[in-house]
Amino acid sequence: MIKGSLPALVTPLKNGEVDFDTLGKLIEWHIEQGSDGLVPVGTTGESPTLTHTEHKAVVEEVVRVVRGRIPVIAGAGSNNTAETVEFMQHAHKVGADAALVVTPYYNKPTQAGLIAHFTAAHDSCDLPIVIYNIPGRSAVDMSPATMGELAKLPRIVGVKDATGDLARVCAQRITCGPDFIQISGEDATAHGFNAQGGVGCISVTANVAPKLSAQLQAACLKGDYAEALKIQDRLMPLHHAIFTEPGLVGVKYALSLLGRCSADVRSPLVPLTDGTKALVKAAMQHAGLLD
Repeated sequence: MIKGSLPALVTPLKNGEVDFDTLGKLIEWHIEQGSDGLVPVGTTGESPTLTHTEHKAVVEEVVRVVRGRIPVIAGAGSNNTAETVEFMQHAHKVGADAALVVTPYYNKPTQAGLIAHFTAAHDSCDLPIVIYNIPGRSAVDMSPATMGELAKLPRIVGVKDATGDLARVCAQRITCGPDFIQISGEDATAHGFNAQGGVGCISVTANVAPKLSAQLQAACLKGDYAEALKIQDRLMPLHHAIFTEPGLVGVKYALSLLGRCSADVRSPLVPLTDGTKALVKAAMQHAGLLD
């Protein structure tokens, strides 16, 4: 169920509020363009600056609009275990297919603390969990050994790996088993990640280039890495340009150039500088997304 190109869906804003009309249009566009699933209210969905009410409303709306056509992996992460449980139970109640749960950020738990946190999330409802390991943001790195322990739980089914360490894929295959779902969380290395045993990417770039991202992942899943590399060459400047400043700001600006979404973000994030705007526009032209 969880494989291929999975956009880390932006949350459109208008006059400071969630723009549900535009959100629905984005969802339909992603399905038409071939995205294999959607991941709402992760970091790219501005979960740190959404209220809990908004967070839940976005998950509910994405599930409603998708209507089971592709999987919905709802963001359910927090550095507070009770909040994670609350988000998990809500996502399960409204019909999400799985939950993405980030390693608790800022408070830097031990590996034992990570096991306790994810076990509580697992036991809270029947929703499958994808671990989100992103030490650059969370300040804690889940070891392959810890992940292997968690993989013994029946509903901890995979990982979104944003370590940037391609050797992790092999290490985690050893500790978690070959059926454990490994998804890249980094666009620039997703091609190589798949060659090591990954089966897809939860992608920021796929917000603005959903068809190309889906084609790249489909080629990898068929074992046609030469074809995938041709697409990656088209997308690589865009991967870099989008992350020159915070990625969700870059990708919202790119979407605004396509007329798909406003570039609005919530403080403490601010609009792109003119130099980065020029980089994003040039990269979109390189990819064939703009004239």
